[in-house]
Amino acid sequence: MVYRYCCKLNKKLKSYSLSRKKIVHYTCFDQRKRANAAFLIGAYAVIYLKKTPEEAYRALLSGSNPPYLPFRDASFGNCTYNLTILDCLQGIRKGLQHGFFDFETFDVDEYEHYERVENGDFNWIVPGKFLAFSGPHPKSKIENGYPLHAPEAYFPYFKKHNVTAVVRLNKKIYEAKRFTDAGFEHYDLFFIDGSTPSDNIVRRFLNICENTEGAIAVHCKAGLGRTGTLIACYVMKHYRFTHAEIIAWIRICRPGSIIGPQQHFLEEKQASLWVQGDIFRSKLKNRPSSEGSINKILSGLDDMSIGGNLSKTQNMERFGEGQRMETVGRNDF
Repeated sequence: MVYRYCCKLNKKLKSYSLSRKKIVHYTCFDQRKRANAAFLIGAYAVIYLKKTPEEAYRALLSGSNPPYLPFRDASFGNCTYNLTILDCLQGIRKGLQHGFFDFETFDVDEYEHYERVENGDFNWIVPGKFLAFSGPHPKSKIENGYPLHAPEAYFPYFKKHNVTAVVRLNKKIYEAKRFTDAGFEHYDLFFIDGSTPSDNIVRRFLNICENTEGAIAVHCKAGLGRTGTLIACYVMKHYRFTHAEIIAWIRICRPGSIIGPQQHFLEEKQASLWVQGDIFRSKLKNRPSSEGSINKILSGLDDMSIGGNLSKTQNMERFGEGQRMETVGRNDF
């Protein structure tokens, strides 16, 4: 949506027939549509006009219009965590700063193709590092009109895009051996749906990601709640995103991600993850040059893009007020 909006606005701004006309960006009085419209024009200002998020947001507050409705998670019930338009604009700026998104190379047709359930239901969160996807099933089939995909359905895309490891966060409904036999590493880090991970699981997840060459495909059942939460931990540690910035970024990439208590969990973990990241980077900086190849893997994650010879399986062991950001149809059960 952000990409298509920006392309449409750029086309109108460059149009010779419109060169002497003003372009008016407007919407109705519906609170949700006002917030969405404000976010889109704000995002354009950050991406193309090189405005800071604060400058873009300040322009949206001019006049005597009522406050904007904040965005919320995709769960049902009372909203306990509000995500503001400013948070979303800050998330976009952070993503751009770290090379998570490049408008010149972004393939919107590919993105829209693979995010559809029938084509795999997956999205890149950190290009070349994290792919979030819906959990595979024992075999590919249509069940109650809903397409299910076996592990093998993902192999061609994973190998083409250098995905070398798979992390499963939900209960085991397919054999991990199907991934490891195909050359992927596979890890199990189960925790209950809708809940937050223990410190031990967060530690293990970060360790796996920091020691894996290539990209990592992470899934729970829907690839939204648990999946988004752990990926957020890594990005907060290594890129110093705030909890609001990373929640906004992940929901822009994969709508419906991070729900309920998972939002507050990230808020609580922000300070400690930042400290861990500072320590991690300090150690890397002081590490002998002989380990430069490892440093390159861990620090060179700013490149974008349904493998390897390892065959090891390690059991490590989406409410009231506000609006749901983008879509709400995918809940992580």
